[in-house]
Amino acid sequence: MHRRILAPGALAAASLLLAIPASAASYAPGAPGIGDPYYPYYGNGGYDVSHYDLRLQYQPATDELQGTATILARTTEDLSRFDLDFLLDVSEVRVNGAKAAFVTSGQHELEITPKTPLAKGTPITVVVRYSGVPSTKSAYGFSTWHRTPDGAVAADEPEAAWWWFPSNDHPLDKATYDVSVAVPDGTQALSNGTLQSTSSKLGWTRYSWRQNKPQATYLATLAVGKFDITTSTSEGGVPVVNAYSKDLGDNDGAARASVERTGELVDWLSGYFGPYPFASAGGYVPNTTTGYALETQTRVYYSPKQFGNGSNASVVVHELAHQWYGDDVSLKGWKDIWINEGFARYAQWLWSEHEGEGTTQELADYVYASHPADDPFWTVAPGDPGPDNQFDAAVYDRGALAVQALRNEVGDDAFFAILKGWPKEHAYGNASVADFRKYAEQVSGKPLGTLFDTWLFQPSKPSAPAARAASVAKPAAAPVRPRSWKKIEATNDVHGR
Repeated sequence: MHRRILAPGALAAASLLLAIPASAASYAPGAPGIGDPYYPYYGNGGYDVSHYDLRLQYQPATDELQGTATILARTTEDLSRFDLDFLLDVSEVRVNGAKAAFVTSGQHELEITPKTPLAKGTPITVVVRYSGVPSTKSAYGFSTWHRTPDGAVAADEPEAAWWWFPSNDHPLDKATYDVSVAVPDGTQALSNGTLQSTSSKLGWTRYSWRQNKPQATYLATLAVGKFDITTSTSEGGVPVVNAYSKDLGDNDGAARASVERTGELVDWLSGYFGPYPFASAGGYVPNTTTGYALETQTRVYYSPKQFGNGSNASVVVHELAHQWYGDDVSLKGWKDIWINEGFARYAQWLWSEHEGEGTTQELADYVYASHPADDPFWTVAPGDPGPDNQFDAAVYDRGALAVQALRNEVGDDAFFAILKGWPKEHAYGNASVADFRKYAEQVSGKPLGTLFDTWLFQPSKPSAPAARAASVAKPAAAPVRPRSWKKIEATNDVHGR
C-alpha cells in the first residue's frame, strides 16, 4: 500500500476544486441540432432566442455582405459552449460583452465558447461580426442565396438564414427582428414587417425594417435590388407593401395584376382564418431564375416564373394563407408540414369556389379520381412524409383532400370554427399535426383518429367506401377537371429548390 503525499500547492488546488459547486459538473456543450429527425443538425440546443438585431451593408456589384448580428437569448440548460447556424466568415464573437472563442465545424455550425460557462436561465447577448460573399458559400451541396442582375435575394425553405445571419435555424425558436441594411444609393433593401426609417450618407442608403411578431428563421427574408415599390391599405385596414424588379420584362404586367390583389385577398382570407395576424402584408417579385414562391412572413417572395403564363391570384392566395397557417402558427417539427401546405392548398380550393371555377368538393373528387390505387401519390403520408417528400405534390393535394374529408366528417359549422379558431388557439407559437387533431376533436366533439390515420398516414389510397363515407369520391367515372385546376397545379412546385 502506498500513501500519496500531496505538496502544499497541490493541497491548495484540491481545496479549490472542493469549493467549486457540484453543479459545475453539469455544464456541457449545447447540441448541434434542435432535435428534428428530418434535419438533425438544423437549429441548436441549449438556448432560446427572443430577438435578432441585424445591421448589414451589402454591395450588389461584388456580392459582399458585412454584418453585425446582436442576438438576445436565454439559456435553457447549463452551457459550456453553444452553436449558431452560419456560413459566412466571422471576425469576432462576444457573449455578454466579453470576447468568446469560436470555431466552425460540420456543414454550417459556428461553435462559440464563452469566457465563463452559462448557467441555465441566464439572459445572454451574443454579438457576431462577420463578412463574406454569400454566393461562394454552400452546405450539403446547395445554396439558397440567389443573385439577381441588380442585387440578391435570401428566401428558401427549410433553410435560408445561414447565408446572411447567424441563427438558431429551426421554426421552434421564433423571435422578433430588426433588420437594417445599407445599400448603394439608387438600390433598395426589403425585409419583413414595417419600414421604420431610411437615411442616406456618403453614397449609401440605409433601410431599417422591423418584424414585431415572432418569426421563424426560414421566414426571414432579404431582397436587394432596384424595385418599383407600391404601398396601400386594404379595406380592412392592413398596410400593404409590394415591390417589383424594374427588369421583369414580359412577366411584369401579370405579376402586378396578381400581387397587387394582396390587400383584397388578405381581407377575404380573414373571413375564414380570423384577423390578419401581422402589422403589414405584401410581396415582392425580384428578377430571379428560380421557379418557386415562399411565404416569407408579411413580405411574400414570388418568382417571376409564377406569372409566366399570365396572372395567377391562386398562388397569392396560397402564400397569404400561410401567414396564418405556417407563419402565425408554425410547425413544431418539419414532419408537421401538412398544417402548412394542406391548408394553404385548401385556401386555393376555397378561392376556386369563390370564383366559380370549381367547388372544394369538385376539386376533392378530381384529385381522388385522378390517382389510381397504384399511383405512388398514395404512398406519401402528408402527416409525416419524410424529408425527401416534404414538398411532394401529395402533401399539397392529398393534404387538401384530408382537409375536405375533415370538413365532410364534422360538418360546415364545426369545420369553419376549427379553421378560424386554430390560428387564435396557437397564435405566434408552434403546433403539431397531433395538436391539430386534438383541437379539431375538441371543437367538433367527434373522435377523429381513424379519419386522420386514413387520410394523412396510411401509405395507400383510401377505399371507395371510406371515400364515399367522407363524401370525397363519386362513382367511377372520368373525372371532370375544374376550371381552376391549371392555376392551382401551377403552384405544385412553389417550394421546389
